[in-house]
Amino acid sequence: MGRARIVQPTLLPEKLKQIRLKQGWSQQQMAERLAKPGLIVRPGHVSEYETGKRNVSLLILLQYARLAGVSVESLIDDRLKLPKT
Repeated sequence: MGRARIVQPTLLPEKLKQIRLKQGWSQQQMAERLAKPGLIVRPGHVSEYETGKRNVSLLILLQYARLAGVSVESLIDDRLKLPKT
């Protein structure tokens, strides 16, 4: 029995990239800000999140939302745009 890939929102990778670029952070800096005790994030992971090659865990998604000051819903709902702040 295989595992099915979890379907991600279509616009999520671009929204995650927008958050990082808006802050002016490199992928290394973003990885450092996302990492928490017990949660390892490498710059390569950030790249894969932004290209849709890696699924974003709920904990990472929550970190992105907190860093950007947005709701998780605005990240995962393709009908919503990121607030312009």
